[in-house]
Amino acid sequence: MKRYLFTVLSACLGLISSVSAAKPNIIFILADDLGYGDVQCLNPEQGKIATPHMDQLAAQGMMFTDAHTSSSVCTPTRYGILTGRYNWRSRMQSGVLFGFDQPLIAPDRLTVAGVLKEQGYKTAMVGKWHLGLGLRNPDGKPTKGKMAQVNGVDWSARITGGPVDLGFDYWYGIAASLDMPPYIYIENDRFIGECTTMKAFHRNGPAHADFEAVDVLPEIGRKSAEYIQQQKADQPFFMYIPLTSPHAPIVPTDEWKGKSELGTYGDFVMNTDAVVGQIVDAVDAAGLADNTLIIVTSDNGCSKVADIPALKAQGHYPNANFRGSKSDIWDGGHRVPFIVRWPATVQPGSSSSEIICTTDLMATCAELSGSKLPENAGEDSVSFAPAFKGESIVSTRKGVIHHSVSGQFAYREGKWKLLLTKGSGGWTKEPMSDNSPAQLYDMEADPREQNNLYSTHPEVVDRLLAQLESDVNRGRSTAGQKQSNDVKSVNFKRSFKK
Repeated sequence: MKRYLFTVLSACLGLISSVSAAKPNIIFILADDLGYGDVQCLNPEQGKIATPHMDQLAAQGMMFTDAHTSSSVCTPTRYGILTGRYNWRSRMQSGVLFGFDQPLIAPDRLTVAGVLKEQGYKTAMVGKWHLGLGLRNPDGKPTKGKMAQVNGVDWSARITGGPVDLGFDYWYGIAASLDMPPYIYIENDRFIGECTTMKAFHRNGPAHADFEAVDVLPEIGRKSAEYIQQQKADQPFFMYIPLTSPHAPIVPTDEWKGKSELGTYGDFVMNTDAVVGQIVDAVDAAGLADNTLIIVTSDNGCSKVADIPALKAQGHYPNANFRGSKSDIWDGGHRVPFIVRWPATVQPGSSSSEIICTTDLMATCAELSGSKLPENAGEDSVSFAPAFKGESIVSTRKGVIHHSVSGQFAYREGKWKLLLTKGSGGWTKEPMSDNSPAQLYDMEADPREQNNLYSTHPEVVDRLLAQLESDVNRGRSTAGQKQSNDVKSVNFKRSFKK
C-alpha cells in the first residue's frame, strides 16, 4: 500500500512539474489610443466608462501602474513591441507610416514572433499592422504615402515585408489604422479580393466594396476567438492582437451606441472592452486559462480626437491626471494601461509599480520560452517576468527613453524624468511656466509634471543627459556588445540648448 501511494504521489508530482515547466501560451492585446484613465480599475475616481472585462482581468491578475509605450504614437510603438528596439534607431525619427508606405522592420531583424517560433510556438496575428508593407503598383514600383488610386496598386501580387515574413505563421487584418487606406482585409500575404471603389473613413482612399469601418473591431474579435478555439494544450502559441479601437474613426456597433452615456468615444471604449472579454472568454472556454499569459495594453495615450475637454466636463479623465495626451512627451502621451493575467503564476488582485516599457515584451517572451536573445536583437528590452511573482525586475538598463510624435526625447530613471524640450513635444499647446531650456520632474512627488526642477537640480540633469547620450550612441540601452543604429546620427537634442 505504501509503495502504491508513493508511486501515485511521484506520478502526481511529475505531472505538476511538467505542467509548471510547460511554456505558457502568450496573448498580447494592443488597444489603439486607449488612455490610462479609460480603464475603470486604473482610474476609479475619475473614470466614468464601464470596463468590466478589463477590470475582471485585473482582479484575476496584475496591474502595472507605471507602464509606458516607447513612443506616444502608433507606428513607432508597434516597432518597439515587435523588435524590442526603440523606433528612433530605425529610419522612423518622427511621425507615423501610412497605409501605402514600405516596411519599417528590416527583413533580417528578429521579432518577438521569430523568437517564439524558434522555441516551438505557433505564432499568429489578428488585427492592425501599421508597420509598412511591400505593396507595388501595376508597374512593379513601390507604393508610398497616404493615398493611391484604385488602379494604383497591384491587388493580386504577393504582399512582402508583413507579419508572415517576420515570424508569424498566420495573419488576418488590415494594413494600417482604420482611417488610412487601403480599406481591405489581408490574409497572410494576399489581399482578400481587391479594391474597386473609393471610401473615406476620415481619409479618402481605395476600398473593397464590402469593407465598412464599423465591422472591423467585431471581425478582429471573432477571428481571434476562432483561432484560440482551434489550439491544443500540448502546443504553445503566441497571438498578437492589435485592435483598431478606440482610435478614429470612432464607430461603435449598434449594440454599444449610447451605452456609456458619455458619447460615441465612451461607447467605443465599452465596445473595445467587450472584445477583450470575448478573447478572454475564448481562452477560458478552450480550457487554456491556467497556463496562458494574457496582456492587455495600449499603443499610446488617449487622442484629442476623443474630445477630451468634453469628456472631462462629464467627469471622465481618459488619461487620468497625467499631463498631455497622444503624441506628447508628457506621461499622458505614453503611460498606458497594462494588465496581465496568468493564473499559474500571477497572484490575483496584485499590482506592480515597476517602470516597464512595451519594448520589454521581447525579453520577457524570450525568458518565458527559454530562449537567449542574440546580441543584435532586443537591444532595448528587459524582461518583466520577475514582477509576475512579486519579485524586483533586474535590469542592466538604467532608464527608459520616451519619444514624441515630433521626435523629442525624454529620459526616465526612477523618480526622475528629463524632457529635452520646452513643451509637449506633440500636439498639446501649453506654455512653459518658466524659461528653462528643458524640463525635469520628480515623478513621485509630482506625477502631473507641474513643478519644473530643471534649474535647481543641474547634477540630476547632467547625469540623465549623459545616460541618454550613452544609450543612443551604443545602439542599445541594455548591457551587451555595441550595436549600430540604422541612421548615421540620432538628433536627440533637436530642440535642446543647455
